[in-house]
Amino acid sequence: MTVLGTGPLAGVRVLELVGMGPAPYAAMLLSDLGAEVVRIDRTPAARDGDEQLRRDVLARGRRSVAVDLKNPAGQELVLELLEHADGLLDPFRPGAAERLGIGPEACLARRPSLVYARMTGWGQTGPLSQHAGHDINYVALAGALAHIGRAGQPPVPPLNLVGDMGGGGLFLAFGVVCALFEAQRSGLGQVVDVAMIDGVASLMSQIHSWHAQGFYSQQRGTNAVDSGAPFYEVYECADGEYVSVGPIEHRFFHKLVRALGIDPDELPSRRRRETWPQVKERIAAVFRERTRQEWTDLLEPQTELCFAPVLGMLEAPAHPHHAARGTFLTDDVLQAAPAPRFSRTPGAVQRPPALPGEDTDDVLADWLSLDGPALSILRASGALG
Repeated sequence: MTVLGTGPLAGVRVLELVGMGPAPYAAMLLSDLGAEVVRIDRTPAARDGDEQLRRDVLARGRRSVAVDLKNPAGQELVLELLEHADGLLDPFRPGAAERLGIGPEACLARRPSLVYARMTGWGQTGPLSQHAGHDINYVALAGALAHIGRAGQPPVPPLNLVGDMGGGGLFLAFGVVCALFEAQRSGLGQVVDVAMIDGVASLMSQIHSWHAQGFYSQQRGTNAVDSGAPFYEVYECADGEYVSVGPIEHRFFHKLVRALGIDPDELPSRRRRETWPQVKERIAAVFRERTRQEWTDLLEPQTELCFAPVLGMLEAPAHPHHAARGTFLTDDVLQAAPAPRFSRTPGAVQRPPALPGEDTDDVLADWLSLDGPALSILRASGALG
């Protein structure tokens, strides 16, 4: 059965070698926007914790084939599948795919138009390329982590959003789509080297610009957007919950403080950084007088305050704005709906997460027209789970 997506990438076929974090996220994004993505899982396919696997949001939208990549017959099977694919996501350390016989040279020889996208933290080259690491290490080395946190306190890891998901998964999906676009014109594929340190460095572009222009101090927690300023901050409410304010523009800031019952003329000039702590404490004292919900009821209806309550991940979907836009899918497992949105070719979650190897027969029949006897031979060889 041919799987046809509904988004702008409908008709694109991608193989995903199973990995962690950023590569599955990129595969989810491609699938959400219409690509047919098949995950190559390890064999024997682990079936412990099926219920947890069914709730793995990053695994949504694609089918799974279990292949022994150390088996020559399994390696050949992947190469045959690649002859029908437009892209491949390789999440392994540099050189690992080559040792398995499915590196870029072997794959592009079989499919010259293939986009071979490699996802690592350190990149394919450089003295750290063979080192282990995780999001926090890549964000640290790229020069971002040092600037996230409050003055006088240690840097704060921003979940794994900046390295894994932003600098990794988003850049991987973006790189694949760009290379696919170019391949349509040239007829030739290429290798895309996606390194999280490169992606995080790119995400820091505006901060580098501000520093070059003299607007940004390297001292953490003293700048306009890093908790240094009173107009870009989170404030505690009477109930221990928090609200966020971001009126960077002067006119928005004046409207906010007036809404708080403060006369802007009574505050020191916000243009002088040395006055920021004093202004912040005045605003903080006012916010501590009411609960988060009371402030939300008062301030959210006003359109130019740059205000929002700080909601937890389980609270956010109930907010009226998210409910109106359908930002989240809440029928079973809470998760974000496909993004971005397209007027003519909207994306969609194609299917729930697959268990490792549960679609092996269907995919091989669909992509390679293999029948029962052929599948039995492959299983007897140990190539399939």
